[in-house]
Amino acid sequence: MDDEFFPSTSEDKFLDLELDHRSTNSTANNRHLRLFVDDDDNDVEKLYLVPYRWWRQTQIGANETGVLYDVSAREVGGVGLLLDLRKVDDYRKSDNSKEIFSWHEYALLSGTMWLQALKWHSDSKVAAKEVHNPLLAGGVGNSEDVFPIQIRLSVSWETNSLIVKISLKDNMLDFYMRTCKVFIPGAELQIWDISGQTTQFFVNDRINLPNGSMGQSEEIPLELLIHGFPNSMKGRNIKIDELTEYDERDSSFSIGSVKMNGSSDHISSCSTPASASFSGYGYGKVGLLGLTGLQNLGNTCFMNSAIQCLAHTPKLVDYFLGDYKKEINRENPLGLNGELALAFGDLLRKLWAPGSNPVAPRMFKLKLSNFAPQFSGYNQHDSQEFLAFLLDGLHEDLNRVKCKPYIEVKDAEDRPDKEVADEYWKNHLARNDSIIVDLFQGQYRSTLVCPNCKKKSVTFDPFMYLSLPLPSTSMRTMTLTVVSTDGFTLPYPITVSVPKCGRLKDLIEALSTACSLRNDERLLVAEIYRNKVFRFLEEPSDSLALIRDDDKLVAYRLPRNNDTSPLVVFLHEVMDKPSELEKAVPSRKLFGIPLVARLSNISNGFDLCKLFLKLLNPFLMSSDDELNDHDLGAAADEASAMEEVPSPTVSGSNAVSDGETDDDPDFSTDFQFCIRDYCGATEIKMNKPLLVSKLSNKLEVHAFWSEKMMEKYDTCILSSLPEVFKPQLYTRRPQESVSLYKCLEAFLKEEPLGPEDMWYCPSCKKPRQASKKLDLWRLPEILVVHLKRFSYSRIIKNKLETYVDFPVEHFDLSTYISHEDGRLSNCYQLYAISNHYGGMGGGHYTAFINHGHGRWYEYDDDNVSPVSEDRIKTSAAYVLFYRRFT
Repeated sequence: MDDEFFPSTSEDKFLDLELDHRSTNSTANNRHLRLFVDDDDNDVEKLYLVPYRWWRQTQIGANETGVLYDVSAREVGGVGLLLDLRKVDDYRKSDNSKEIFSWHEYALLSGTMWLQALKWHSDSKVAAKEVHNPLLAGGVGNSEDVFPIQIRLSVSWETNSLIVKISLKDNMLDFYMRTCKVFIPGAELQIWDISGQTTQFFVNDRINLPNGSMGQSEEIPLELLIHGFPNSMKGRNIKIDELTEYDERDSSFSIGSVKMNGSSDHISSCSTPASASFSGYGYGKVGLLGLTGLQNLGNTCFMNSAIQCLAHTPKLVDYFLGDYKKEINRENPLGLNGELALAFGDLLRKLWAPGSNPVAPRMFKLKLSNFAPQFSGYNQHDSQEFLAFLLDGLHEDLNRVKCKPYIEVKDAEDRPDKEVADEYWKNHLARNDSIIVDLFQGQYRSTLVCPNCKKKSVTFDPFMYLSLPLPSTSMRTMTLTVVSTDGFTLPYPITVSVPKCGRLKDLIEALSTACSLRNDERLLVAEIYRNKVFRFLEEPSDSLALIRDDDKLVAYRLPRNNDTSPLVVFLHEVMDKPSELEKAVPSRKLFGIPLVARLSNISNGFDLCKLFLKLLNPFLMSSDDELNDHDLGAAADEASAMEEVPSPTVSGSNAVSDGETDDDPDFSTDFQFCIRDYCGATEIKMNKPLLVSKLSNKLEVHAFWSEKMMEKYDTCILSSLPEVFKPQLYTRRPQESVSLYKCLEAFLKEEPLGPEDMWYCPSCKKPRQASKKLDLWRLPEILVVHLKRFSYSRIIKNKLETYVDFPVEHFDLSTYISHEDGRLSNCYQLYAISNHYGGMGGGHYTAFINHGHGRWYEYDDDNVSPVSEDRIKTSAAYVLFYRRFT
């Protein structure tokens, strides 16, 4: 038994017996079975004995032919059964759909055929009515549903038949008695070998006979698993059109397992001990398949979520449950020698096999890491990125094109779009042809238009999925402090609404309107951090998503006529005096909002001081202290007093401007100014020229405030700086919502290329910032929609929690496709969702899967549980999987 089909605990191990039917150089006396402990990575081909009428029900096997055996069963001394399988050579299969099948007809299937048929029956039940699922009801069946039987197999060349012995001494009495109810002595039984393995057994056994002897070959001990036949059906004939009318209590079927590959090392008879307990190993009524979870190997939830979505993709499941290995391309240098496809196929089969034990995808992860090394290790990754690499890797491993031809792309030359599109698609299929292309790839039309000469370029490119942006339907409110340089207006906060995913230019436009900006003014936005200018926001294309709610922004109103002049940024310093209890040396600290102006016509320290006092004028405590030219002149004779203000680095001096007349009195102030850099502080003298580097566009000046100046100006207003957004206590911001159709419209909207993506115009012979327009042209069978929730930059990473209202039953793309194909539907139905919960640093991935008729299940790593359909729409939806209506 293999734990792939029979759940066990972590301590359980099963013994598997394999018959070597490939060896051609051993004799009958040394043909042996290898006894080994099975694990998840062994891919052992099995044979299954099922009711033939059950097999004939499946559309998969309706046209399958095989070798027919007449089976005679007889008791041997009351302690065993003897089955004689004789080949029927002249049987002709009837095509009559009304032919009658006996309940004593069986079919011998390969593991692939059996699993396909099992899934077909499961899907049929789901389509018909509600199915009781024991996997979710707290159990996996009872001990009566499946039991093992040891058999001894040999070939009789005298009668040209297979001999099967079932001995009571090799088996428990209860199991033996139940076997006798299946193989009824004296009844006419027939077995169809659909797998073709028994024919190979005959050939290999004949080759292995010593000296061509026609004697009976050695008995080979094997283990058979029987899944009890319904007694109510025994001995009854039934027509094929009545097969769907049997009672659900009789829906468990007999199966057998005969492992037919492996090496020959040593014969070992395996009998069932009397104390053996098989409770919990059966799977009872198979019911709803595909409800097996995946173990988390360490931050592999991103992989588990995407795999579950693919493992429940129609047609892809049927493909990997079938004989997909014949299409593996081992010659493709872009693939992985078929190893990734084999690992994925093995994993998918385990997920669809009966049983509820979670599967550990270790081998699959190893193979994937060989194809995409970035997924090695145990770091968290993006499920959509993983999905893209997996689909690409599976395509290369399964590409039916062994030698890709070189194809030169022809120019459209004003030909009809349909003709050009068909040519592009034909060329694509000539190099790429796989199940992945068949199901997942569509085609869109890309149009580029030169803004200068209006040259148009049209191409038709394939796509594997649609990555849709999330446009904002609500506006983000942002609060900034507007600071004027006119010398009269106090700073004031202003709140504007901008698109949440907007750009800096959107913020500037909103601010300009809100503060009635004049034509001769411009706004300079700066981020303030710890009373300093952390950065100026000057690039119009910068995303507003980079600005956080707790940032503090100031918009400075500056005149346009001196835009080329250097900026001067005044930082405010005050002496920080420690308390009497503290034993610390007084030091200077920054406070307040930095003031910004242009250095126009400023030649010395006096001009700089005059500009600073003008900026401070609105903060004077009384109107009588407003700054005017007369007050400045009257105070000029007190300038020497600045030298007496305690300062280790800066002192004032008498200052008379070069253009001063006899009427200009002396000027004095209680402010001190310096320029700080990595070399220290450099004082600014009132009567000394101001040295400003021509290479620098910004001068940062520290202004030291005396106690007298702190009392003269309203520093509370100067220090008031609100955050961009301050949420109210006990209130929640309304959740932003957007329709999936709006996301699609944003994706298809015409927009100019960025400066870094210039298009070389063949007419202008120059790079141009062309406009680009995408249109859907050819839709795939499976439409994968990726919602672009994550944004990355050099400064910040962000996740959008926008709630996307996506259709579940009817996603109609008829109005969005440029090319109508009347043969195919443009409507889709949702069947899987990959979800991401949490933020950028980690988070967790899960999946919602539809098993038909509104039966949704949540796959959270190894935990699988039902979920109501009204709960699948959340702001965590990340990748949506749609299938076309047929």
